[in-house]
Amino acid sequence: MPLRVLVATRIYAPETGAAAFRLAAMVKALEGRGHRVTVLTTSAPGSRKSSPTVRRWPVLRDKSGAVRGYVQYASFDIPLFFRLLTAPAFDLIVVEPPPTTGVVVRIAAALRRRPFVYFAADVSSVAAEGIGVSPAVVRVLRAVERWTLSGARRILTVSEGVSTAVASLIGPSDRIINVGTGVDTEQFTSDGPTGTDKGRYFVYAGTMSEIQGAGVFVDGFIAIAKEFPDVRLVMLGQGVEGDALRERAQAAAAPIEFRGNVDGGQVSAALRGSVAGLASVRPSRGYDFAFATKALVSLSCGTPVIYAGVGPLKDIIADEGLGVSVEWDAAEVAAAMRAALTWPQDPAERQRISQWVEENYSLTGVGAKAAAVIEVAARD
Repeated sequence: MPLRVLVATRIYAPETGAAAFRLAAMVKALEGRGHRVTVLTTSAPGSRKSSPTVRRWPVLRDKSGAVRGYVQYASFDIPLFFRLLTAPAFDLIVVEPPPTTGVVVRIAAALRRRPFVYFAADVSSVAAEGIGVSPAVVRVLRAVERWTLSGARRILTVSEGVSTAVASLIGPSDRIINVGTGVDTEQFTSDGPTGTDKGRYFVYAGTMSEIQGAGVFVDGFIAIAKEFPDVRLVMLGQGVEGDALRERAQAAAAPIEFRGNVDGGQVSAALRGSVAGLASVRPSRGYDFAFATKALVSLSCGTPVIYAGVGPLKDIIADEGLGVSVEWDAAEVAAAMRAALTWPQDPAERQRISQWVEENYSLTGVGAKAAAVIEVAARD
């Protein structure tokens, strides 16, 4: 018998971001198994209006365009509570962070007498502690997150590191299931146009926040800019550090372009024509266990990566010959950029890199695993 599943998320396709891609793959897998899915999400720039399967609601966004911050979260969470209470009959809810949304879903699910599944791409209290949030606030956030997770029938995680962090909150449990992480290998491919960019350039495509530490690439590129006047750095995306990075680039008069948020097609085209993609996870910010999905996006397009910082991908990129891994250090990044400018542009090698992602980190597999767990959770 088909399930009726609600998905509660503040970000969904066509917005770009790991959560949006991951949830879209999960929804596609559920629908492919014959289930009916309704996504309760936000109105977003460039998105279509509500459809029968994707129900959008206006929301407050910060100046970078993201739904980030307590006021912004509340603008989604409060209407979501009533949307869940008035939704047609359903069997299960799937919810994505932040924990405030999880609280709303746990209460609404209890009132509707239905279970929910929490898709934990991260552990917010660990991240908050890592970026220096007040200890009092971290304690409250940890308590909220623990309460939310303890009520979930299943907790899906994207890595063993996240599973371990979740277990540290609620204790070891067979409800915690790692379904992995990946990238949309149907959208991000090595085959296709390279866009209008000419010459040699590097691409950073993703969020620019204190967690990613994208400034290490700006500083590294500034260090080599005068040596290679024909080379540019293209920054795609936005984030809380975006304005500061723009000011740093302008002060150095370096050829660094900040293009803001662009769609997946533009990201793919820019990466295909670039010397290397750039990805980072800044150490000691609560995300040392995180997979930098932007690295997988670059690799899926057949483009080798310069990876700076920590996380599982650091060793994977080095071991599999997918680029170069360095510490989160501007001097090391500058050296890696110099070396990358001598890499041969070999189509066969780029095809190998893209195929490696298809075989190891395709979101199709992640979506299928998540759908299978949701089926079991709904029928327990």
